[in-house]
Order: sequence, then structure tokens, then C-alpha cells
Amino acid sequence: MTDSIPVGRTTDFGFAKLMPDVDRERAWLLTVDDAPQSYVDLDEPLHLEFEYARRLGHVLDLVGEAGRALDVVHLGGGALTLPRYLVASRPGSRQDVVEADQGLLDLVVEHLPLPDGAGIAVHAADARTWLEKAPADSADVLVADVFGGSRVPAHLTSLEYAREAARVLRGDGVYLANLADSAPFAFLRSQLATFAEVFEELVLIAEPAVLRGRRFGNAVLVAAHQPFDTVALARRTAADAFPARVEHGDGLRKFTGGARPVSDADAVASPEPPDGAFGIG
Repeated sequence: MTDSIPVGRTTDFGFAKLMPDVDRERAWLLTVDDAPQSYVDLDEPLHLEFEYARRLGHVLDLVGEAGRALDVVHLGGGALTLPRYLVASRPGSRQDVVEADQGLLDLVVEHLPLPDGAGIAVHAADARTWLEKAPADSADVLVADVFGGSRVPAHLTSLEYAREAARVLRGDGVYLANLADSAPFAFLRSQLATFAEVFEELVLIAEPAVLRGRRFGNAVLVAAHQPFDTVALARRTAADAFPARVEHGDGLRKFTGGARPVSDADAVASPEPPDGAFGIG
């Protein structure tokens, strides 16, 4: 895209719009049905504008050796913010992006083209269906950032889904999910209980105000079989403009409480956010 003018298009699941950021020359905000979805700076792909995206970026920076190329699966495409981030931060990575909205993918790739040799393959498919067909032990990282409207779809929250994610990940792989909830956290706690059935190590990243139940907000779930460097992660998240807290171990088990894992039969989508809950971070 060369002209800094908004572009809008009706896609498979809504009306998508790309709007230029007046403060950054080649930066764009993607909205779907007026809800902010992604932010991309084509000149500075390491710049992550949204709070939750920065937290996902902090985790990605700490996977394995710094700068090592990774095999990554992204469930949910948006404007391909994190895939672009990894092209810059971990050259040579191989990435698959799975996005159910073909029209959205077409809009993004057309107007916000990927760099040559990016190593990113985009797939128009349902995330769960694609994952179930993916080879076992084929990914170092699986990032789930899928919202149907403003809610995480139910079929991406169940124990069966968590087992598929674990199957696709290598033994030292890391699962990441962008979730959203508010007190009393029935959804978030059920997700922690569900992934605790499959992964030995869980970490949760969220703003203190969200964890205290003062407002609706995003929470990043990290799941792995191997211990994660929570000290380094906490240091990075605390240094953000909007600091986040890193919960793990006994504190996270206490937060989970008596929540039970959910199966495909009883899984539900994440709660509908209140008006104005999501904005640029």
C-alpha cells in the first residue's frame, strides 16, 4: 500500500478496514466491524502496539535461544503482526498462518504485502480443522489468537483441542493463547484447568486490574511441558507502558481454584466483552 488512505471491504465474516496511523508513516490499524484487531508498522515490524501483542512477543523472544529460527503455527491471522515480528526477530523461521476469513487474508496480503522470502504460508481454513490435519511434533510454537467477533470460539477451548495442540508441538514446544475475561473468571479458570490436564507448566500474563476483577481484559496463557523462564518474562512485562503480572505455580493453581476441564460437549465461547473493552494498547 503506497497511499495512506483508509481501505474497507466486506469479507467473509464482517467489514474489515485498514486505517493509516497519522503518527507513523507506514503503520496501519486493522478493524473488523469497528473492533480493533491488529496493528502493523511495515517499516518497524518489531513495534507491537497492542498490549497483548507485546506480551505474546515477550514470550516468543524467550523461546529457545535468542534469535534462533522457529517453526511456528499461528491460529488466527489478522494483519499478520506476529508473523512479521518473527521474520524480523528470528530470520529463517518457517510459519503457517491459519485464518478462516479468506477475504480478510486477501485484503491484508494485497495492501500490506509480506517481505520477500518471509517464509510465511497463509491458509484459509478453520483453525481446529487445520490443526487436526497438521503433522505431529512439527511446531516449536503454536500461537492461538482467534476471535469470532469478539469471542474465542468454543471449539478452540476444549480438552480435545488442547490435546491436538500438544500433539502438533514438539516436546519442548510452547503454546500461547490470547484470551479475554472478567471476574468471576469462569471462562479463564476453565481454560487453565483444561490446559493443566495436558501441559505440566502453565503461565498467565495479565494486567493487575484485570486479575483483581476490576475490568474486562486480555490474558495471555502460556502452556508447555518444560519450565519457562518466568523471571525473565516478569521483568519484560513489568517494563511495559502498561505493566502486566506473571502468575504461575501455586499462585496460578490458587487462581484456578476448583474449575474443571471442559470437553467439546460442554465448551463455551469466551464471554462477550462490554462496549469499549478493547482498544489500542
